[in-house]
Amino acid sequence: MAKNRIDRRALLRGLAGTTVAVSAASLAGALPATAAGESNGRLIPRGHMGIQLYSVRDKIAELGFAVVFEELSRIGYREVEFAGYTQGNVGPITPQQIRQLLDDNGLKAAGSHRGLQDFRTNLEWELDVAEILGMPAIGTAQAPTGNRTIDGYKAAAAEFNEWGAAAAARGIKLYQHNHTIEFSFATDRPDVRLYDLFLELTDPRYVFMELDILWAYGGARKYPGFRPVDYVKAHPHRFPLFHVKDGVPLPDPQQGNSYLDVEFGAGVIPFAEFFTELDGGGRFTYLWEQDTAPNVQPNPPGSLGAAERSYQRMVDLRGER
Repeated sequence: MAKNRIDRRALLRGLAGTTVAVSAASLAGALPATAAGESNGRLIPRGHMGIQLYSVRDKIAELGFAVVFEELSRIGYREVEFAGYTQGNVGPITPQQIRQLLDDNGLKAAGSHRGLQDFRTNLEWELDVAEILGMPAIGTAQAPTGNRTIDGYKAAAAEFNEWGAAAAARGIKLYQHNHTIEFSFATDRPDVRLYDLFLELTDPRYVFMELDILWAYGGARKYPGFRPVDYVKAHPHRFPLFHVKDGVPLPDPQQGNSYLDVEFGAGVIPFAEFFTELDGGGRFTYLWEQDTAPNVQPNPPGSLGAAERSYQRMVDLRGER
């Protein structure tokens, strides 16, 4: 614990004394023109702003949940989405201890990313942990299946329906988080988009979606023919969670997820336009994520610096609502 206190002091000094990694000039050019308009409506309610903890995974491994939760609460985040329940070399921790740390810092667990195999082999334990942590939802960041045929997705949808029914029996929503590949087309039916097929085959009572906004834009760039916001507008109650992730396009649209993720406000994703089209901002949970945040320099503050800057830009986002 003494080491963690020393590390925390260094961290906070870094947060206080470090200039932002993204220059004010570049930020002004990246944010929508409406962002500075105080007369326009705030698009992301503060009480629904959260973070996917994968963004600060290096700090959790270095400092532990206690220190990271305290700092996230200070920044203003109110919800967290887990990417695992361990804290590196800091030492073992139980779900009950994690829940206490959440409560101590005024944080709520919005959800958790788990593997498909975790659901196949240990579903009841996963739901037990979700209940302990007070999570309303639990999900996966894996594609429903690697078998991108019609039959492959039928089998995957049947699995998700079964898991979702078990979760719903305990008052928990099961969700799937997208990358770009889910927006590709079935290998045996090139006229069928897999994301559409999954929505059609899964039971809306039991299976929900977490839209990673950046990777959805990547899907639209890589596999054109849709607008990401239209999925939410068509199925608003199936999208309780967003990953609010910003990015810049890769030179080759077919490369990876088609975009490189960056701090919120430093990319090109039209968030003001996206959120303005939606009705009922308070119905969604907005989770900031940046996969590359642990690479942010200087360090300290590193990924927590990116978290603080991105939080403030999310707060400042304005639109027509």
